[in-house]
Amino acid sequence: MVVFTIGEVARQAGIRASAIRYYESIHLLPPARRSGGRRLYESDVIERLAFIQTARQLGFSLNEIQRLFDDQVTEKISLPERWRLLANQKLGEVKLLIKQAETMQHLLERGLDCRCEDLEGCIDCILSNCQPGQV
Repeated sequence: MVVFTIGEVARQAGIRASAIRYYESIHLLPPARRSGGRRLYESDVIERLAFIQTARQLGFSLNEIQRLFDDQVTEKISLPERWRLLANQKLGEVKLLIKQAETMQHLLERGLDCRCEDLEGCIDCILSNCQPGQV
């Protein structure tokens, strides 16, 4: 069995040792074995950290990731089903964000054509889509 110090795990995972300690404190990682006051991790912790990092890049919060891990022990729903439920929920959130971003883009593009002389007129113009040069 290969074991790694927290520094070795941090280097391999590309994260800070403080993040590993934090993940351990909130139970995203199992408690490390201790020897001489040093944390020692088995190699599977690197795979788990890779999953956490990937899930974070997909927009999952630490609470959502924790729910996925917690449910492995407490729920009767299979891991693939739990993943699908969380992924579908996150996909709905992403679609909403995209819609909001498209609205923002549209309003900003309208604002580029605004020729109003004051802020109040400009805001009205952007929201009502006045023609360029119109006050």
